[in-house]
Amino acid sequence: MVRKRLLWQIFPSFLLITLLSLAAVSWYGSTAYRQNYFDSIGSDLQARGQLVLPQLRLLIERGRRSEIDALCKQLGQSSATRITVILPTGLVLGDTEEDPSKMENHGSRPEIRQAFEGRVGSSIRYSTTVKKRMMYVALPVYRRNSMIGVVRTSIPVTSIEDTMAVIYRRIALGGVIIAVLAAALSLWFSRRISRPLEELKRGAERFAAGELDVKLPVDDKSEELGSLAETLNRMAAELDDRIRTVVQQKNEQTAVLASMVEGVVAVDSEQRLLNINQAAAGMFNVDPGRARNRHISEVVDNRLLHEFILKILGGRQAVDGEIVLHEEQKILQCQGTPLLDSQGNFIGALAVFHDQTRLRKLEDLRREFVSNVSHELKTPITTIKGFVETLLDGDLNEAEDTRKFLGIISRHSDRLNAIIEDLLSLSRIEREEESAGIELEPGAVREVLLCAMQGCEIKARDKRITLELTCDSKLRARINPPLLEQAVVNLIDNALKYSDPGGTVKIDGIQNGEEIRIQVLDRGCGIPPGHHERIFERFYRVDKARSRNLGGTGLGLAIVKHIAVTHSGSVSVQSAPGEGSLFTIHLPLS
Repeated sequence: MVRKRLLWQIFPSFLLITLLSLAAVSWYGSTAYRQNYFDSIGSDLQARGQLVLPQLRLLIERGRRSEIDALCKQLGQSSATRITVILPTGLVLGDTEEDPSKMENHGSRPEIRQAFEGRVGSSIRYSTTVKKRMMYVALPVYRRNSMIGVVRTSIPVTSIEDTMAVIYRRIALGGVIIAVLAAALSLWFSRRISRPLEELKRGAERFAAGELDVKLPVDDKSEELGSLAETLNRMAAELDDRIRTVVQQKNEQTAVLASMVEGVVAVDSEQRLLNINQAAAGMFNVDPGRARNRHISEVVDNRLLHEFILKILGGRQAVDGEIVLHEEQKILQCQGTPLLDSQGNFIGALAVFHDQTRLRKLEDLRREFVSNVSHELKTPITTIKGFVETLLDGDLNEAEDTRKFLGIISRHSDRLNAIIEDLLSLSRIEREEESAGIELEPGAVREVLLCAMQGCEIKARDKRITLELTCDSKLRARINPPLLEQAVVNLIDNALKYSDPGGTVKIDGIQNGEEIRIQVLDRGCGIPPGHHERIFERFYRVDKARSRNLGGTGLGLAIVKHIAVTHSGSVSVQSAPGEGSLFTIHLPLS
């Protein structure tokens, strides 16, 4: 079979495509140039109208028709522009070319109607007045937001169209020259298309190796080989595009799943793991790379999770539940839903896990706080009530017993008052902290420590305890002096309570690197290490009986912690039984 030469197959196609492209570009270019040229003329006419607008507005306001017409003729002749002034009724007040009294009503002109609507009107049409094609631009004239007329500028477009005709001829001439050159180049390229079949083979091998961006040249003279090369190129481009799309979608999905705080687990109908994000992998201590395509029971050893997945797969509907991870001490709220493909077919289950551990701990703390408050308030109230009933039922003439009972009632009343005051103080600090109402200002740390120490001197003197202050007077920080003083007073008061008579309590203010430390050291009974993490909780006591006997409310250290947090700092303790305690407030230097 005689094979047709590709030259006579490709050359006409190349030539036709080139001519069509050239014709399209020439038409588009000439049309765009013409439109841009007219847009430029329109902008120029609008600018000319804006220049004469102030003078004409004043004359229109005053109703001087003769002066308006004279000004239109004068300005129009000097700027080679026809200027026309029209009232909102369409009546012409002035015109550069004609006597306004002889001109017909212009209210129906398209550019005038646009100006009456409050826009800049423009149009190109034949003028019955000057017997020429004209380009018009009309500008509305306002006085106090009320339209009082329209100023229209115009010039003949005959010269413009003559100019455009010359440009069209040049474009046509250039197009013919380019077409001839394109035809010659098309013929030359057509003769060069003669590549062996081995090129196609090597190209197909590169495609198989993943080099889809390589394009095969259409070189063979055979129609079949040329079509094959083009088909391979298209196939490679489509494969490359689809692979890029799939990779992009996978990367986006991976990024979204990895960024989620909630854990996400997807399994198929056979309970094989399809996907697990980083959050879920952290919750269940799973390696995502090794977990995929394995049975969920092989990956996670948790009976509640397996039952939850089975419940979704069995019911094929949305399911809510809760899972407790005892080893990690986590509580997970679970939401499950059937997993469907793009056609809506059931293919597995999707489970989302929310870590509720912190919320549950906060809820437990809240319940514990309410219980502690109730217990702390109930003790003095019960005692007061008991002794009051004793007094009421007994003989009030027994002065010694009455005085004793009233003393007990007074002490418990003071304790009840102290608890309420500390609760109010703690509530106020938290409320101001949440509303950003606590203002910090640069201040001397020594002055705050000195005031706190002076406030505790009487109690220290009663217990024969010496207070020692060490702090550089130049040490400064951003602080709230009253709050910081309250925190230091609470620490000194605690040190005095748990120190033996004749001891010493040291108060130090020092700079350590990028922080300032306020330390209160005592040589009292000390605190066992197991209590260090909880002593700053509300109503937490190491020795409840001794603390109550010493008059403590259980809120002092909680107040210290919150004051430190409001200063963007923290509080810590170092202590051991029998060796005393060192409480430290850490404040940032700046």
